[in-house]
Amino acid sequence: MSERLVVGIVVGVHGVRGLVRVKPFTLDPFALGDYGLLSDESGTRSFRVTVKNALKDQLLCSVEGVADRDAALALKGTRLCIERDRLPDDALDEDEYYHADLIGLPVELADGTPLGSIRAVEDYGAGDLLDIVRPQGQAPVMVPFTRACVPVVDLANRRVVVDPPAGLLDDPENRPRQGTPGRGRG
Repeated sequence: MSERLVVGIVVGVHGVRGLVRVKPFTLDPFALGDYGLLSDESGTRSFRVTVKNALKDQLLCSVEGVADRDAALALKGTRLCIERDRLPDDALDEDEYYHADLIGLPVELADGTPLGSIRAVEDYGAGDLLDIVRPQGQAPVMVPFTRACVPVVDLANRRVVVDPPAGLLDDPENRPRQGTPGRGRG
């Protein structure tokens, strides 16, 4: 069975005619309507979504069979999913990856030392970061997902090689503290 991937989440309603606001998780937000039939995370409910308009970082959508505000409200919080095998692998450029394909991959340093595994791919506005869980109680680390810091992504052999910036892997207890000691928000 194929893995289900979340492509959006219903975050609210719009008006009284059953329109929903969806936060998309696709590179092209309007592509959400191109995937055809979507499902919830369990795969028990299906949804045919039509994108009507964009509202800031959300989409205004109609959902087939949802015609009033109450029915739309019942969908709030629903994660809209597709099967991984429905995503076109040939549509990716050489250095592009589906985040879902990176999750769980083992990560090693350039010298072959195991570092951990990818827990998530995050973007807080300045570009993608690999959230790497480290073994034996070590603190997780975020590594910029750039060619300089991640020179090798080998999906076929299930490995990622990182070359983190100097000091990134140092123990946080040994890092110099920022700010002025002993001063609060006053």
